[in-house]
Amino acid sequence: MFIDPIIMQMDESIDRERFVIATYYCGAKPTTNMMKFAAALAVEQTTGTWIQVPGETPEVRERCIGRLVGVYETPAYQIGVPSEAEERHFIVRIAYPWANFGAQFAMMLSTVIGNISSSGKVKLLDLSFPPSFLAQFKGPKFGVQGIRKLLGVWDRPLLNNMIKPCTGLNPEETAKLAYEAAVGGVDIIKDDELVADAPHCPLVPRVKAVMEAVRRADEVKGEKTLYAFNITDRVDRLRDNAMRALDAGANCLMVNYFTIGLDAARMLAEDPDINVPILAHSDFTGAVYESPWSGMSAMLIGAKLPRLAGLDMVIALSPYGKFPIMMDTFLNAGYHMLMPMGGIKPIFPMPGGGTTQGHVEDLYKKFGKDVMIAAGGAIHGHPMGPAAGARAFRQAIDAVVAGGTLAEAAKEHAELKAALDLWGIYSESSGGLFDLKG
Repeated sequence: MFIDPIIMQMDESIDRERFVIATYYCGAKPTTNMMKFAAALAVEQTTGTWIQVPGETPEVRERCIGRLVGVYETPAYQIGVPSEAEERHFIVRIAYPWANFGAQFAMMLSTVIGNISSSGKVKLLDLSFPPSFLAQFKGPKFGVQGIRKLLGVWDRPLLNNMIKPCTGLNPEETAKLAYEAAVGGVDIIKDDELVADAPHCPLVPRVKAVMEAVRRADEVKGEKTLYAFNITDRVDRLRDNAMRALDAGANCLMVNYFTIGLDAARMLAEDPDINVPILAHSDFTGAVYESPWSGMSAMLIGAKLPRLAGLDMVIALSPYGKFPIMMDTFLNAGYHMLMPMGGIKPIFPMPGGGTTQGHVEDLYKKFGKDVMIAAGGAIHGHPMGPAAGARAFRQAIDAVVAGGTLAEAAKEHAELKAALDLWGIYSESSGGLFDLKG
């Protein structure tokens, strides 16, 4: 076997400004030569095909071919593979010249996880971007600090609510529930991802009805509320939806970012006429991260890429509720929304999918104040009503920020006690929710 030396490059010698480095997890039969397989991936996704062609000149290869910068077996069988081993597992790192695809998502993803997504057990774990690449992206207009400035809230986690039921409500019914959630203390309310411009709840009438309800609630509670209106649609309608919503009074927007595409989301985020925060819903991302062997990692598709696209906050499915995501996967995604990333602003992780008042203490311990607690049923399904459900969350947040516990706070607040009696208090050490009395 011969591997062209130009493909092989040590990590220490790679020109960091020229390359986006992709990290993969690969599985193969015990007899597979992973060096040959990984080199083939680097060639397949850049200059080459299964046979040498005349146009693939030395100059083209030097300028455009992928470089194999690392192949690491785990566990590292270097003397012999045990006879009972059915597979070998590898971490593979390939550097792609980003001039091949430019500062965009469609062609970048076509390169780093395009045809090779059909090559068997190959999963894209991460992408490392050089400063020259990141500099081409504007990132979020608002992010954590910008949203805090809009709301005037600096010292606590924020509270988000999803309108429930998910669909079927008309604009007036939506507005009524929005009022209840807002007056109870929710900072940002959002449409469900299943409602955008449906015949039974058209976008513009919904915006007008909801924003009037939010205005009234804000007068009562003395705080500001944002409402994220879902404008998800065909790409050619997105900007028009955004402008119609803004003209009707919307102060926040929402998109299902993976179904519209990351470049479409970036188009909205970088539009100078769209000067409100954009909330990102992560629906459909499970189709690309749930397999342990293919697709992309939950961190990459659920945190790093939407942040790069310029979205200000991202719904992050959590291990607390109805979706089977692991705690370390959840934390990894959340921290990648907050950690430094060149000039790209940090954004809010929004743990949802079954979050209750009993999870507030654990979330605060894990993220501190820079988390947006996202709850649907625990607000609208509270036994004392949605406003009480929201107040229960705010009571929980205030208690843990002050250094107290949920159990102690429940003795003073009927709304919080009712929630904890119904759904319990979460403890990671005990493996889940435990009864308040237990």
